[in-house]
Amino acid sequence: MALLKIRKFPDDSLKQVAQPVENIDGKLNALIDSMAQTMYAAPGVGLAAPQVGESMRVVVLDTDHDEPGKHLLKLINPRIVEAEGKVIWEEGCLSVIDYNADVERAARVLVRAWTPDQEEIEIEADDLLAVALQHEIDHLDGKLFIDRISRIKRELYRRKLKKLIREGKADERPSKVRI
Repeated sequence: MALLKIRKFPDDSLKQVAQPVENIDGKLNALIDSMAQTMYAAPGVGLAAPQVGESMRVVVLDTDHDEPGKHLLKLINPRIVEAEGKVIWEEGCLSVIDYNADVERAARVLVRAWTPDQEEIEIEADDLLAVALQHEIDHLDGKLFIDRISRIKRELYRRKLKKLIREGKADERPSKVRI
């Protein structure tokens, strides 16, 4: 296992729709393990394969900060099959430097996915887990949380990012845990 480089906005690879996984093998399992290690080191709640430059429909998630690894989800080809209600949640992202914003999401979701053990599972989620699942599945569809905020807020963030880059602060580690 190795730490992977997390791609940052405005990297074009973050806008690409990830390809479905056709074969679950040792190479994929090694990638998933490296993604989990990278997510914990970042620190983050979730990480999608496109964020580390892999066009695959794979995510790792762990919303339990008290016992990291105990509730780690490793999901292959996840998809939302049911969504209901609405919730506003402040989101950040490992691929979006130094920015948080309120995002409207479904309050509850049902997600189907495959595990590295080649089992199909269903996850019923609400609260942070529901938000994190939607956030990571958005990455698989080439979307960032900033695509879900107003154009004005997005433009303000772009200006802030340009300033951070000019000042050489764009590669600093996040001050908060990110989704």
